[in-house]
Amino acid sequence: MKERLQVIEQRYNELTLELTKPEVLEDIKKTLELTKEQASLKDAYDAYQKYKSLTNDLEEANELTKDSELGEFAKEEVARITKELEELEANIEILLLPKDPNDEKNVIVEIRGAAGGDEANIFAGDLYRMYSKYAEKEGWKLEVLSEEHSDMGGFPLVEFMVKGENVYSKLKYESGAHRVQRVPVTETQGRVHTSTATVLVMPEAEEVDIEIKPADLRIDVYRSTGAGGQCVNTTDSAVRITHIPTGTVVTCQNERSQLQNKEKCMQMLRTRLYEIELRKQEEELGNERRSKIGTGDRSEKIRTYNYPQNRVTDHRIGYTTKNLDRVMEGALDDIINALITEDQNRKLRGE
Repeated sequence: MKERLQVIEQRYNELTLELTKPEVLEDIKKTLELTKEQASLKDAYDAYQKYKSLTNDLEEANELTKDSELGEFAKEEVARITKELEELEANIEILLLPKDPNDEKNVIVEIRGAAGGDEANIFAGDLYRMYSKYAEKEGWKLEVLSEEHSDMGGFPLVEFMVKGENVYSKLKYESGAHRVQRVPVTETQGRVHTSTATVLVMPEAEEVDIEIKPADLRIDVYRSTGAGGQCVNTTDSAVRITHIPTGTVVTCQNERSQLQNKEKCMQMLRTRLYEIELRKQEEELGNERRSKIGTGDRSEKIRTYNYPQNRVTDHRIGYTTKNLDRVMEGALDDIINALITEDQNRKLRGE
């Protein structure tokens, strides 16, 4: 542990020096790259500085235990510092776990109404609202990329981007099938129905992450059908892009201009192709995917929202809370923190 911390400290100090050089500061891309790397090391670097300080304090306190006057006080200090060091070492173990390189990225989220007809679409709308509220609490920015509205409310499909600090690190556990148990608004006999909506969370891909050849694309433009002002409905501003080698199709009609919609489509396409590439890599690794909390597969049932009992259960870790009403208002912290903790514990156990 100490050797790894020393390597981190050395690299952190090297980056600090690099970021003072005029030739580096003149290169915005290089500056951002180095700043981002340094920020990723900061928690471990700070923890190591505290570790060294506490270690020195412990040595001094141990020396003072031999003093006839300060001996008892020094013993109390030794006990206090030892406990603090143990807690810090446990925290450092977590900080030194291999990090998901995508954790700091923004995400594109896709929610689809699945089994249950109109009620599934309504539930998809409820999930979208839940994530919107959570994003607001986290200080993240949410932007709708594509949406299809249902006559009874909700969405057969809604895609949106969430931008902010460490978004993927928290939302990556949300991929899978979400199940709702409640009396639908369309139910006349008062019976509880079970419906599902699927969620797919993808780390935003940048141009350097995935290469797309123009020859592999078919781009179609058409007239938008959704709300958005006069311009949207009277010009061919909507864009559909098909990636021919994979058959991946993305559409966007939420922006006013064809150019803006094309840019959003390309952003969505890069992210989808990046997700496909990540799945391939993880399947090749095999055990790593199986050790994760869930596979991220849309068919995997990950969570149940039971309205009659005001209960939410995450089936992957056996976590249950009786605060469904608060969860649907965006209070996802307890569930997500429990998932992060379990993920860390599995990695610490080497699973």
